[in-house]
Amino acid sequence: MMLETILGLFTLTMVAIVAIATIMSSNLFVASMWFGIFSLLMASNFFILDAADVALTEAAVGAGVSTVLFMGALALTAEKETIRMRTNWLPVAALVALSLVLFVATFEQPVLGDINAPVHQHVAPWYIEKTPEYINIPNIVTAILASFRGYDTLGEVLVIFTAGIGVLSVLSFKPKSKQSLSGEQLGQKVRGVQHHVILRVVGKLIIPILLLFGLLVQFHGKYSPGGGFSAGALFAAAVMLYGILEGADRSEAAMPQRIMLRLAALGATLYTGVGIACMLLGGHFLDYNVLWSNPVTGQYVGILLVEFGVGLTVTTVLVMIFNAIANRPTYQA
Repeated sequence: MMLETILGLFTLTMVAIVAIATIMSSNLFVASMWFGIFSLLMASNFFILDAADVALTEAAVGAGVSTVLFMGALALTAEKETIRMRTNWLPVAALVALSLVLFVATFEQPVLGDINAPVHQHVAPWYIEKTPEYINIPNIVTAILASFRGYDTLGEVLVIFTAGIGVLSVLSFKPKSKQSLSGEQLGQKVRGVQHHVILRVVGKLIIPILLLFGLLVQFHGKYSPGGGFSAGALFAAAVMLYGILEGADRSEAAMPQRIMLRLAALGATLYTGVGIACMLLGGHFLDYNVLWSNPVTGQYVGILLVEFGVGLTVTTVLVMIFNAIANRPTYQA
């Protein structure tokens, strides 16, 4: 317990230092790297708190996918942030006030691991007691996300799909500047990384590892930390890395946007379709018990299908956003 406390204080201190460094950096590339380190530290802190599923998702999305998307966005803008000489004190005052409120609120929170905390009085014990009986899978987090709270997860999937459509709509607007780089020219420019032998060799070694780990997380999530969100982020990170190494135009050629969009819709439809199938078989929406003669097997089948739908939507939406950013015609600086 003492070691966990020391590690927690260390990672939180580093989180604060890295956050300040991110804000103070005017170089957007450096700020993006700091932001990736920030996500890795947060993932470490989640792992220390025994939230392995959240830690895995934070590492895959925050440190992996988000960093790659930042790199793609930097290709569309200037390298350094424009510094305003006049200081606006209103955001500073709001930030200080919010920090004070959060700091005071922490004194009302239960101590870490306190068995008398409200969450340990009825919610957590119920899930721990009923999961082996109703679903019989070792990973209770997966049981909660995909079955007990399947409505919430369906809403998150629909939000991701809608957000992807929104981002693609925004990126469809053409820049106002007449002097522009086409998507193919930009792909040739980005493909400059292929001349870095170390990056190419290491990158090509990492891609199959990411894909294999993604498969493990996708289909082994009922036994170990993981699930569709984490797996989707890992698959997308592998595709993005391929796009960085070989050129975003080749990444889009291998995975055309129109096919990715249909697959994203298919993932969300699969999740919803499982719920409708449950109703047609005489059960409630997302009540997987009716999917099989044995209710426990029905839960297993239902979770497997909806997690596949989640992974498919997350992967394709992230890949679409990356391809749209990396291949967007832009103006020359």
